[in-house]
Amino acid sequence: MSDTESQAAALTGGHEFDGFIGKAFEEKPIWVGLYESIRDVFFPVKLPPLQLTSTPIPVPDRMAVKPNLWAWGTASAICTSIVLVLLFFVGKKIIEEVTAPKTDVPVDVSLWQPKAPKAGISNGGGGGGGEHSIVDPIKGHLPKIEKQPIAPPQVEVVDKPKLAVDPAINVQKNITLPDNPTLPMIGVSKSPNVTLASGGQGSGSGIGTGRGGGLGSGNGNGYGPGTGGGAGGGLYRIGGGVSAPVALNQVEAEFSDEARRAKYQGVCLISLIVDAQGNPQDPRVVRALGMGLDEKALEAVRKYKFKPALKDGHTPVPVMITVEVNFRLY
Repeated sequence: MSDTESQAAALTGGHEFDGFIGKAFEEKPIWVGLYESIRDVFFPVKLPPLQLTSTPIPVPDRMAVKPNLWAWGTASAICTSIVLVLLFFVGKKIIEEVTAPKTDVPVDVSLWQPKAPKAGISNGGGGGGGEHSIVDPIKGHLPKIEKQPIAPPQVEVVDKPKLAVDPAINVQKNITLPDNPTLPMIGVSKSPNVTLASGGQGSGSGIGTGRGGGLGSGNGNGYGPGTGGGAGGGLYRIGGGVSAPVALNQVEAEFSDEARRAKYQGVCLISLIVDAQGNPQDPRVVRALGMGLDEKALEAVRKYKFKPALKDGHTPVPVMITVEVNFRLY
């Protein structure tokens, strides 16, 4: 069969190209198309099995090629060497940047306790000051130690005052205090402030967080925690140059009605502070008796009058003492 005959048979056997050659489409009734659709659904035409006539072409497996271990090891060694060199130089630079700069001011965080004076027991006391500043007091060395200081320690803001008086504090001469004479100005030894000149958050002149013209966190013209001058913490105590207060009048305590009816008697111990004017302050019961006698003892002690304790024989100072109130039936 020639090409012309094949083309003619294709044109006569189907209707695919009728529209291209100018022939009209064959029209079927609607029920014929519906019948053919139902038949194709329920009784489809069985086609002959598909037969493959192509054959596979062999293709080489590229992943089956054996890798070059020498090239892989050489590349790994070179990359590892480069990373190690970079880490060495970069890490060395980071360590140099992070290292904290050295400071010329030694920082001592150990707990300091004053050594007791040679003459007798520690006589206590303390002092403080400040200028209502929001900055911590300046770190510095100790001022002079005098019995009656005239000028309190303060931040040096006047270069040439008209009346030059060295600042001083009232501390026992035979007591050892922490000091660093190499620091340029007067200040508190434990303060973290080493740059800004500040008198601290306290009041009443002086340097620190307390009040009273001293140096530290106490009250008075002494050093450190405590009251009334000196050093050692707390109030002055008898001994070490501090004399005992002398009672000028002792009001006799009255019996309570309950103790009198029960014929109850004994000794009540009262702890109190004798201030620099000789007045009793803050009396407290140390050894109680009961039956209303403790209240009677406190009432009597509040009416006592003392000659104040003297430091070095001439300076009145506050001290804490204990007195006995004796309740006896005669």
